[in-house]
Amino acid sequence: MAHSVSLANLAFLPEAVAWPRYDHGRLRAGILHIGVGNFHRAHQAMYLDDLLNRGRDHDWAIIGAGVRQSDAAMRQALERQDWLTTVVELEPGANRARISGSMIDFVPVSDDGQAIVARLDDPAIRIVSLTVTEGGYCIDPATSAFNLDHPEIRYDAAHMDMPRGVFGVLLAALKRRRDRALAPFTIMSCDNILHNGRVTMEAVAGLADLVDRSLAAYVREAVAFPSSMVDRITPATTDRERTLLEERFGIADNWPVFCEPFRQWALEDHFPAGRPALEEVGVTFTPQVAAFELMKLRILNGGHAAIAYPAGLLGIHFVHEAMADPLVRGFLDKLETDEIIPQVPPVPGIDLADYYLLIANRFANPDVGDTIPRLAQDGSNRQPKFILPSTRDRLRSGADVAGLALESALWCRYCAGRCETGEAFLLDDPNAERLTPAALAAKDDPGAFLALRDIFGDIADSQLFRARFATALDSLWRDGTRATLQRYLSGDLA
Repeated sequence: MAHSVSLANLAFLPEAVAWPRYDHGRLRAGILHIGVGNFHRAHQAMYLDDLLNRGRDHDWAIIGAGVRQSDAAMRQALERQDWLTTVVELEPGANRARISGSMIDFVPVSDDGQAIVARLDDPAIRIVSLTVTEGGYCIDPATSAFNLDHPEIRYDAAHMDMPRGVFGVLLAALKRRRDRALAPFTIMSCDNILHNGRVTMEAVAGLADLVDRSLAAYVREAVAFPSSMVDRITPATTDRERTLLEERFGIADNWPVFCEPFRQWALEDHFPAGRPALEEVGVTFTPQVAAFELMKLRILNGGHAAIAYPAGLLGIHFVHEAMADPLVRGFLDKLETDEIIPQVPPVPGIDLADYYLLIANRFANPDVGDTIPRLAQDGSNRQPKFILPSTRDRLRSGADVAGLALESALWCRYCAGRCETGEAFLLDDPNAERLTPAALAAKDDPGAFLALRDIFGDIADSQLFRARFATALDSLWRDGTRATLQRYLSGDLA
């Protein structure tokens, strides 16, 4: 019989399961985290749990929060188990389960954000951290600039008493703290965006520009926005994971997290209000976060995109199965070696070729069970951040883009919404309604997809890219994914 996760049941868990060695009831909150998903619970929350288990920083526990109604389901699941989470690290022959207790509460989810604003009135909350996805920052994909005309931003600018979006909530809370002469909290983005500290500052201050110029000046001058690079492969939770947890460890968890053993966190040390001693548990504090982040975005996240679309078109479901396919793996190896890695600047203490081999081995881990549909989702937000910057850099240097143009063509073909077996699938993308018609039109006119200027920007003006893209897309539609990948690997895709 499986034991349900709860504070009362910790002592009855199987011996193989690690659980908090600190008094959960004596923890005090110092961090409010917006966007409590699997990644946060496998990453930031685990680093904090490590620190708490060392007897350190028990006033830096986490309060969860969310601004979307979808966050309510997570809150409900965690509330039933006293905010505890089971994290399972998956490595062939060495799976490990552990209960994390670094979260002690979760703000009720509401439509007006007032519950979060009220909680942020507490001066004990000195850090607000974010995992709201790459698409949550209201960035123009083509220019990477903050979009002042985004509907969410416009709404919050006109309704600061009842903000709906994350940046409206943060600005309203900062205004209250300023008006009460309380020190501002530090805002720490943990999302996959280059210079994510600066991007977050531009979002909060940009919204403030629409509301109150003095408030905008306060945000720019008084609030800290450290940049970070975060990394841990963390697939979505399904009934598969819940069943495995019960069968292997005898634990019943409403929303467990399964992840790889590897994790990494590089962080800028800019926390005027204080921070936990995360360097004691493996976090790298460095002024060169951007170098780590660019490396990770281009090589790891770009690599995910590279295998997602050919594998999706071929009907492959799991990432490790894609890595076992010689053509998909061959495409990834050649694309990374020939076109992506050469555009990545040096990173202190890291050999980029070795880093890629580590990434490839992580992708191939069969126990993680990461899925191709997860990697393929939200391409309209991810392509401009993970793939197209490499394309733009190579074009500017006069280098060829055969592999990167093929990756864009594979994404276009995938956006048509049907794999090569003929099976239709739902395109999981906020812009699906315009991506799919453009992708279908591109079968006869490749320029129809490149006309999505908010995604491709000036890359669509390159004659070399347009020619490479058209050749690759024609081959995909005419001869299929396998034949096209083989031509690319043979150097015949021209």
